[in-house]
Amino acid sequence: MGFFSIPRSIFRSSQSSAPRSSVEGAKTRENAHAAPPNNTVGGSGHAADGVISVSAEHLIGLRHVAESLPLKITKVRALQSGQYYSPFRGRGMEFDEVRLYQPGDDVRSLDWRVTARRGEPHTKLFREERERAVLVWVDFRLPMFFATRGAFKSVIAAKAAALLAWSAHHQRDRIGGLLFSENYHQELRPKNGKSAVLHLLQSLATLSQFHLRDRPGQVASVSPSSNDPFSRNQSEVCYQALARLRRVSKPGSLLLLISDFRGIDEQSESLLTQLSRHNDVVMLSVHDPLEKTLPPAGVYRLTDQQKSLAIDTSDRYARQQYQTRFDQHMEYLKDMCKRHRMHFTSLSTEENLIDALQRKIFIK
Repeated sequence: MGFFSIPRSIFRSSQSSAPRSSVEGAKTRENAHAAPPNNTVGGSGHAADGVISVSAEHLIGLRHVAESLPLKITKVRALQSGQYYSPFRGRGMEFDEVRLYQPGDDVRSLDWRVTARRGEPHTKLFREERERAVLVWVDFRLPMFFATRGAFKSVIAAKAAALLAWSAHHQRDRIGGLLFSENYHQELRPKNGKSAVLHLLQSLATLSQFHLRDRPGQVASVSPSSNDPFSRNQSEVCYQALARLRRVSKPGSLLLLISDFRGIDEQSESLLTQLSRHNDVVMLSVHDPLEKTLPPAGVYRLTDQQKSLAIDTSDRYARQQYQTRFDQHMEYLKDMCKRHRMHFTSLSTEENLIDALQRKIFIK
């Protein structure tokens, strides 16, 4: 349901319910904390599009918006006992030619062999590679299909991935992705051109709508197993998805990880460390306000499409425990990114996504 397990002391009752088309989130008796609309997607024009799921048309429509989001991050906070700024590696540099040294040239680029052979200082010139591989790693596990404000975390993730993909496309980078859930994964090798972006967007849209499908096989190649998805350890799923990312990514790539990072542990951190040594890694952590702080004292009902439960949030100690767990997890992610020189930011489901990306990621 939410990001963290809810303290048992606030469970009030539990009951089964018929499967619903979406997660209801939390509702008070006065309905002050209403969740996103509980309806299904019928196309790009439907009111639910972009809230509990997102259509390919919606993601395609973000193309022009992404022009204001250039992937040119020039500095990132990565502090230990102070602050220092570490630039993105960006595109790689390839050798172009050797010419006579000119005032102002970087002495580190002197070609000592040519200099010794010709008796005059010569400088190596490099040119920026024309393209860079950009891979988006997007989490569609069941906990991502949740929200009490704005849009489902899965929708925020899909839209963020689309914006980043379009931004990379505008810079003529190669676009690829790795999308995964408890029982499914899809690898899209980095390719040039608009068709690569459209392929990614269609896959994002398909997975974002999967929880709305009632008939098996309606979504091609995304059929869940008959087993309970939560029977698989979330840490294991996360680890395997990162292992696949390590296998498909090439040195010098820009890796954009979009998830709530449930299940990140020491094994996963080890893989992230390896990835960050030769790539630029950006972690975008998506959360709902309810996952950070429980609502005011009262009785609330939540559902995960299969079961429902009621929670009583009147216990102040339990409320503090709940928020502490969230804060500790976020601090763990931030500290890990600082130690391994990765980029980190958090996105709330109630934030304006465009503004959040401009403010938190695209720093000129």
